[in-house]
Amino acid sequence: MTRILAIADEVDEGLYTDKLARFRPDLVVSCGDLPFDYLEYVVSRVNVPLVYVPGNHDPEVRSADPTWAPLRTESRQPGPQGCENADGRIVVAAGLRIAGLGGSMRYKPGPNQYTDAEMRWRALSLEVRIRLNPARGARKLDLLLTHAPPLGWAAPDDLAHRGFAAFVRLVKDLTPRLLVHGHVHPYGRAQVERNLAGTQIINAVPTRLIEL
Repeated sequence: MTRILAIADEVDEGLYTDKLARFRPDLVVSCGDLPFDYLEYVVSRVNVPLVYVPGNHDPEVRSADPTWAPLRTESRQPGPQGCENADGRIVVAAGLRIAGLGGSMRYKPGPNQYTDAEMRWRALSLEVRIRLNPARGARKLDLLLTHAPPLGWAAPDDLAHRGFAAFVRLVKDLTPRLLVHGHVHPYGRAQVERNLAGTQIINAVPTRLIEL
């Protein structure tokens, strides 16, 4: 069993206490829109991998040249230090195969925002990458990490939070065990467990402990 601490969008002040140690996570995943120093604090305290995707309120964290690798003496790469960016990538952490797609529906100028067509292309590119790099086991993917939810998991008339149809197709095609997202604030309401084509859909805002 893998214990996953999922965080997103709202700083949980309790994580600055011994609550974080009590969670005993094997892996931390962040779904975006959290201060980078908060992520750096969490990863330094738990000493386990922290995998993240950016949210629509985060700065640009992609390198203009994805093949470029900095020397140690050069400036720091964008993004929280000690954490791994899964946006548009496949990473393996805590024995789980994780793929990520950050950002939200485009509703104003700024980074990490996409039209339906742009996200459809990003999702297709990620799916091709996953299929060209098959896992050793039968399952193509364990966890799909996104900032926005799949289409249909938020109010349809709220453009900024509506979610993406491309995520629905990815779930149906790749059947990950989990899709963990942020972006949709529950404002104190209980979070109902949801399922899409056999994949558990979990809203991480602000903190969820998942046992997989």
